[in-house]
Amino acid sequence: MLTFLGERKNLLKKMKKDDVFTEPKKKTENNGEHLTDLPNPFIAFLPLLSVILTLNLLKWDIVVALLSGIILSMLTNVKLHKGFTKTISSGATGSITAIINTSAAVGFGSVVRAVPGFQTLTNLVLGIKGSPLISEALAVNILAGATGSASGGMGIALEALGDKYYQLALETGISPEAFHRVASLASGGLDTLPHNGAVLTLLAITGMTHKESYIDICVTSLILPILSSIPAIILASLGIY
Repeated sequence: MLTFLGERKNLLKKMKKDDVFTEPKKKTENNGEHLTDLPNPFIAFLPLLSVILTLNLLKWDIVVALLSGIILSMLTNVKLHKGFTKTISSGATGSITAIINTSAAVGFGSVVRAVPGFQTLTNLVLGIKGSPLISEALAVNILAGATGSASGGMGIALEALGDKYYQLALETGISPEAFHRVASLASGGLDTLPHNGAVLTLLAITGMTHKESYIDICVTSLILPILSSIPAIILASLGIY
């Protein structure tokens, strides 16, 4: 009860400051059509289960597994067949947007690696005093920021510097698994800069803009992951990972 009253008080304070939820300008509206024809919740989960089971148990190709989910969705919603074309078109548009944004970011990262300045960056990072875990976290973060991709930044960093960090792991007695754990955490930091493919896709789908949403995205997906890397480095240096 006290928690509810506290949240209500905070909400009222925000409302007085005009800090309220704002509907996006490109909001999509539903006119209520077909709301009475929704499938049973358990049946609605079948396509998702189909993808998971065929992918992990039957070891089907990812494309075939996804197609099984799509076909099952259509079979369990035959009454809504008139909307199949529009739904498939919207899904294809959304997937292409995500693929292009992510591919462009990773491609940009590959160009970064090819320029002469990348070697200078490598020497600068490896020359950082202290635990090699710190230099690794910085290298992955910087490259993730340059590529706008967590996987792209970590992939380029480990491909270019992986052998050197493995050698440092042997020399310092720090487990290679600890290096991998720190790299994985660090990759989720500066990757969420405004040009990040996932951010661009999120904003495109929700109809929001960087001005309206990026502060919240920055706190949750950039600042907090970077801060989480600090205790991870400390614990890994102590042999806890």
